Amino acid sequence: MIRRKVELETRFEEPGSQPGPDGNSAGFLLSAVDPLRYDGQPNDPDEVVGVVSSEIPLGARVLDVGCGTGSVSIQIVANRRASLVGLEPDEMRARRARERGLTVWTSVLTADVIAQLGQFDVVLLADVLEHLPDPFSVLQLAKAALTPEGRIVASVPNVAHWSVRTELAKGRFSYRDCGIMDATHLRWFTEATLRLLFQTAGLTIESLNVTAGFDLQCYSERLPWRRMSRQSRNAVIRRALIAWPRLFGCQFVVRARRVAEFGS
Repeated sequence: MIRRKVELETRFEEPGSQPGPDGNSAGFLLSAVDPLRYDGQPNDPDEVVGVVSSEIPLGARVLDVGCGTGSVSIQIVANRRASLVGLEPDEMRARRARERGLTVWTSVLTADVIAQLGQFDVVLLADVLEHLPDPFSVLQLAKAALTPEGRIVASVPNVAHWSVRTELAKGRFSYRDCGIMDATHLRWFTEATLRLLFQTAGLTIESLNVTAGFDLQCYSERLPWRRMSRQSRNAVIRRALIAWPRLFGCQFVVRARRVAEFGS
């Protein structure tokens, strides 16, 4: 989860003045969040593009729910030769995704949309569930969009990351304009709560991995990280991910199937 390096001077004029999930940050930040703040994601094997791509079969038909500006979607198309359709409720982000050559509907996931688009090998929910008041219902819809052998691939921020834990130890829970503590997040996930959500939604998690989050703000703000060269710092983070994935993982990435698929 990296942020597009653009600073906005926009101020909140009234509660909910920003459309969609971005409006949920009103009252928790001094200025409105940049709707394009996540436009630009590295194609690194330890970041969300690389980890998500590894869970998608070659040539799969993919429904990318909440595809944003398409910065992740276009790389999945290239990495996995996927046939991808995106859904994005924010028109500014949807337009940016179309400019990248993607097929994108300005819509949320609904039963009517599924009826029109048909079934998919993969339904992708890349950093979407944390923005929803009812992620359970969206997972139910996602199941309906799958082929019999289809899979849901989802990523969510890890609220048990070391940076959040140390802040809590100091009595702080500070919202930010991007990253794990993004003020537009409505739901907060640890590995245990993520597994429980998928289990209660009738899904079996087949694989669970983590991302590195090399560009999280904590690494440029806190000691000793900020004094390290980027190369050295990233090398340390990669090793820490192997040793302590729940502590250093920025996001969890899961691949899941329907429980009823095999009668279990």
